[in-house]
Amino acid sequence: MSDLNAFRTEVRDWMASHLSGTFAELKYRGGSGEGDVLPELRKEWERELAAGRWTCPGWPQEHGGRGLSVAEQVAFQEEYSRAGGPGRIGHIGEGLMGPTLIAFGTEEQKKRFLPGIRSGTEFWAQGYSEPSAGSDFGNIKTRARLDPVTGDWVVSGQKVWTSLAHLSDWIFVVARCEEGSVGRNGLIFLLMPLAQPGVEIHPIKQIGGGAEFNSVFFDGARAKADDVLGQPGDGWKIAMALLGFERGISTLGQQMSFQQELDLIVEISKENGSDRSPAIRQRVAYAWTGLRAMRYLAMRVLSDDQSPETRREALTYKYQWSNWHRDLGRLAMDVLKMDANVVSDDPRRERLQQMFLFARADTIYGGTNEIQLNIIAEQGLGMPREPRGKL
Repeated sequence: MSDLNAFRTEVRDWMASHLSGTFAELKYRGGSGEGDVLPELRKEWERELAAGRWTCPGWPQEHGGRGLSVAEQVAFQEEYSRAGGPGRIGHIGEGLMGPTLIAFGTEEQKKRFLPGIRSGTEFWAQGYSEPSAGSDFGNIKTRARLDPVTGDWVVSGQKVWTSLAHLSDWIFVVARCEEGSVGRNGLIFLLMPLAQPGVEIHPIKQIGGGAEFNSVFFDGARAKADDVLGQPGDGWKIAMALLGFERGISTLGQQMSFQQELDLIVEISKENGSDRSPAIRQRVAYAWTGLRAMRYLAMRVLSDDQSPETRREALTYKYQWSNWHRDLGRLAMDVLKMDANVVSDDPRRERLQQMFLFARADTIYGGTNEIQLNIIAEQGLGMPREPRGKL
């Protein structure tokens, strides 16, 4: 325990000395509804983290990481968030693409892509959702056809709700590579550069004013033969493994951001007298206990020898946190009272307003509540599958 406390002190000291000066503007930025704020400064911050060897700390040392234990990774995520560390533009590469490459990539692919992720010089977007295949991932329509002359895969279709695609260099794309295939069959997992002919990126303006999501259109864009992860037909397997990494250590950092939002709500409630309302006090208590329950669940999953994607408890996490966060947004607006409807220069009020607006989508993106309940019932509890029509 003393070693872990010393490690926490090391992280706190580093953050205090580096999240200052030029980077002081980034404190607590880039959270809910602010995914694309101050992009160039945040990219510079990624390189600052890399110089201190704080990117990819949980990766094995042979791949450029620190090889930190689960307890150390949790400590880093918590201290990073506690210090006001900004939302990570590199989180998709570090938390999703990197571990997937380590698990499934060839040695050549690891040598090509992992250094750019670790150094904060190459950023990744996720090409999963489509207009007719959001939560219904098996309904993917984007097509990849093999060019027999070059060996390239030629991609046509559309991906949507693609986080930070306009700020990214690469995108991983799940596409249908076998004519006539349906569902989870016949999919391929491609690594594609975004700066190429045949790719158009259209930002989607959100109600809070930001545009961190995008529609990405592919019209004859290409992925080299060497940029297929796994084999053609392995797309579903690799895509599901990647989603398992999404339920990993980073959830503890997310929870620290939630704690900061709850602390802010309590602070304002004491200032404007909302805390004198028994109903508000009850809801604050409920939010606090819900957040503690989330932490205990995450720690239980992470402390087990099984990988997160194989633990039944992990299937409940998205449903749990998204509904909790949506309700926290409602609580924030009720605590602000009439001020919730007024544009203000107060950064605290603006932060809660943005959180409320953004959290409305939490129960939709990444799998709707209805889909999450099906997953829990069918995969976690072994209940009969819901009747489904033909795709």
